[in-house]
Amino acid sequence: MPLDTQTLIDTAQALMAPGKGILAMDESLGTCNRRFAQVGIGQSEENRRRYRELLVTAPGLASHISGAILFEETLYQRTADGVPFVEVLQAAGIVVGIKVDAGAQPLAAFPGERITEGLDGLRERLKAYAGQGARFAKWRAVLNITEQLPSRFAIQANAQALARYAALCQEAGVVPIIEPEILMDGDHSLARCQAVTTEVLAQVFEQLHQHRILLEGMILKPNMVLPGQDSPVTATLEAVAQATVESFLRTVPAAVAGIAFLSGGQSSPLATAHLNAMHQGAPLPWPLTFSYGRALQDEALHVWAGDDAHVERAQQALVQRARCNGAAAQGQYHPSMEN
Repeated sequence: MPLDTQTLIDTAQALMAPGKGILAMDESLGTCNRRFAQVGIGQSEENRRRYRELLVTAPGLASHISGAILFEETLYQRTADGVPFVEVLQAAGIVVGIKVDAGAQPLAAFPGERITEGLDGLRERLKAYAGQGARFAKWRAVLNITEQLPSRFAIQANAQALARYAALCQEAGVVPIIEPEILMDGDHSLARCQAVTTEVLAQVFEQLHQHRILLEGMILKPNMVLPGQDSPVTATLEAVAQATVESFLRTVPAAVAGIAFLSGGQSSPLATAHLNAMHQGAPLPWPLTFSYGRALQDEALHVWAGDDAHVERAQQALVQRARCNGAAAQGQYHPSMEN
């Protein structure tokens, strides 16, 4: 069946609206429960629902957030008053998305490497998610850096899976967010991360081309080019921005609708500052924005801590973090905004 190219393009452009980014609230049950445990919140479906209601109903969120990536559980949840979260987001003008991969599993015969699963039955699931109101989706591939890794085969296998996912999404009229994440684990240098990121992106776009993906109807969600978290050498904001932009200019076609970075374990202010630094140079062929999870939610989660008496302050913290990132997405962030 022919693609509805205009709908895909319109959705992608809405997600990349100037001064806005994407709220990643698609944590798996295990990840969400671990974060709750760290703050002393009981690990239950009702507490997850309460927390997600706090996020989706935050007043003013739509001023800085264009889309929200939901977990499957969240897609079907409702507010305490019985209103579906999907309807709350749609009424605010926030585009609804859904995480569709089934997580990364060990790649057989390749120790230390992983492949993301979830392609089986994806066509049918996408139809159901679209019927529920999802207009975009997300699939995450993860790659480790060591002296030997990632192997070329692991890069190619994950790139092919991302492209197959993207093709199924566009067939269903759903914009694919393509997330090849180079993890920060390790002591690798900025230059090593740049080399790996460039190789991975080159393979991803080669597979996207072979799978006939409409570039104007997709969004890239990559890591920033950063030294490993255990690296003895830190990198300046300017060095990270330069290395990241160089890698993308070498690999990402200008037709791509936009790039929405993951935070990858960075602190909230640092992820914001890095995004802002990328807008200080020459004009780029695609818009750059954010698609953060923990770097948007962390303070709000700690303020709430499971106590509904703190909902309003937690929502204010979320919107303030989104405001800072919205400014960074236009190169207008300043650290004084943190106060």
